[in-house]
Amino acid sequence: MNTQPIGVFDSGVGGLSVLRHLVHFMPQEEYVYLGDTARVPYGNKSPETVVQYSLQCARFLELHNVKHIIIACNTASAVALREVRSASSVPVTGVIEPSVQAAIAQTRNGRIGVLGTRATVGSNAYTKHIEQHADGRRIEVIGQPCPLFVPLAEEGWVAHPATRAIAEEYMKPLVMADADTVILGCTHYPLLRATIQDAIPTATLIDPGEHTALTVQETLRSTDALAPLREIPSTRITYYVTDIPATFPQVAKQFLGFDVPQPRLVSIEQLAG
Repeated sequence: MNTQPIGVFDSGVGGLSVLRHLVHFMPQEEYVYLGDTARVPYGNKSPETVVQYSLQCARFLELHNVKHIIIACNTASAVALREVRSASSVPVTGVIEPSVQAAIAQTRNGRIGVLGTRATVGSNAYTKHIEQHADGRRIEVIGQPCPLFVPLAEEGWVAHPATRAIAEEYMKPLVMADADTVILGCTHYPLLRATIQDAIPTATLIDPGEHTALTVQETLRSTDALAPLREIPSTRITYYVTDIPATFPQVAKQFLGFDVPQPRLVSIEQLAG
């Protein structure tokens, strides 16, 4: 058994939706969360910049003696996973591969939709992973950038008429393609799950955070690295951010479902150093 913490980083607060699933499946663990809120979003940055930022975040988590690193950001998982794995001394899991495997297992007609930032969709990372894991099945991937979903989710407009209208517009290509499975390829999108489901009611929605948490749990179990169970689980989470937005407590509670203490501030200079 291993009582070292699990490290999670994201370009902002959206990765808290992944942390929520981790806490649900492994409440006995300790966690260190880093949100690079001063440089969010990663979705409109160049691949070179995303790699640079991701390496800095991973190094910061390693300084906290973590036993496993989770890249909760879809863009960073798409662009920087290989580089972070090569540079890290502990196992690293991104959010793409677990959700791809779940989507392949779920789809019946072989048409999978992927919602994400422009960078995530443009990287074709989901398409490449699906091709790798399809085992000869012919699967069509329909990528759909949804840049307006993040500000709507953070504003709390999860069921606002404007959000519903935008979701219907975004889902049109997936409905026309008869996608029966849709990956919510951004950590903010699970907040809009009900609205997205209404816009494409016949599809199964895949939450990468859920499947990433299950993958990490199995990895830790198989290597005997899970923390011991306690009679009364009390999850310990330390939050770090590179900037503290005024709305952080409210937005964080939306993602996690419980109150979050004031995060600790880490400067970009500290990350870069």
